Amino acid sequence: MSHPFSTLTPDLVLDAVESLGYLSDARVLALNSYENRVYQVGIEGETPLIAKFYRPDRWSDAAIREEHAFSAELAEHEVPVVAPLSRDGETLFAHGGFRFALFPRRGGRAPEPGNLDQLYRLGQLLGRMHAIGASRPFAHRETLAVDNFGHAALRALLDGGFVPKSLLPAYESVARDLLARLDELFSRVRYQAIRLHGDCHPGNLLCRDDSFHMVDLDDCRMGPAVQDLWMMLAGERHERLGQLAELVDGYQEFHDFAARELPLIEGLRALRLMHHSAWIARRWDDPAFPLAFPWFAGERYWGDQILALREQLAALDEEPLRLF
Repeated sequence: MSHPFSTLTPDLVLDAVESLGYLSDARVLALNSYENRVYQVGIEGETPLIAKFYRPDRWSDAAIREEHAFSAELAEHEVPVVAPLSRDGETLFAHGGFRFALFPRRGGRAPEPGNLDQLYRLGQLLGRMHAIGASRPFAHRETLAVDNFGHAALRALLDGGFVPKSLLPAYESVARDLLARLDELFSRVRYQAIRLHGDCHPGNLLCRDDSFHMVDLDDCRMGPAVQDLWMMLAGERHERLGQLAELVDGYQEFHDFAARELPLIEGLRALRLMHHSAWIARRWDDPAFPLAFPWFAGERYWGDQILALREQLAALDEEPLRLF
């Protein structure tokens, strides 16, 4: 079976960009992206543009436009985000059977792990984003939940036969035990689902000239606010406590943080582990994935996953992080 991007050639990329009235200099640089395909395209006499081609059949047009509208709303409130370019009021375009969007090029570096000053400023940025995100819900994008990030992930792995037979009983056992705990956790902890970045790892928060901006809202969705904060934390418990304090201090300058969501952190980490494995499994027919993740088919990876899920089960028994 041909993969979704088999016909997306450099010539098609250039034709798509030029169909919107730009004159390219014929330079196309593929950027690091697997879910979609993203290219830097040189423009005659101007700064290069970033062209993002959406994976067919993943999001509806309405969901993509809602992502774009969220970016534009944030930008209108001066939240530093890389929003798509608009042509005649439209941000989602089609060419050669693909949907695509154009973005200005914005460089930068990821935050330094554990840098408390940066964490304070990142907290300010996330607080500003969530103040806007909490103002109204998404209508066309999904909500992060145990069912779609956990139970559905396990079904995809089991139905597709991706877990080696020698490790299948151990993986399925720990996964089902973990999902039972997560069902209980998410039903017990009260939280307000708001519009989120959704994939807020340090690589999507870039620093340039001592200021931060957000990129790649492709996974924006509804969910608990703490989902956009916990991936900023690293190190031992005492280090994460200090980092959390700085992050939330900055955050609360712009939006109230609900400390009752803190017990969800280890549950969200567990869901991310399972969802990531299922994401690779669901994309395995795309030739880019076996090349990028060759270890996915090996026993070592699944042995490490079993250990990681067991560690998450143990983490759920520990005292949650708290604010000083």
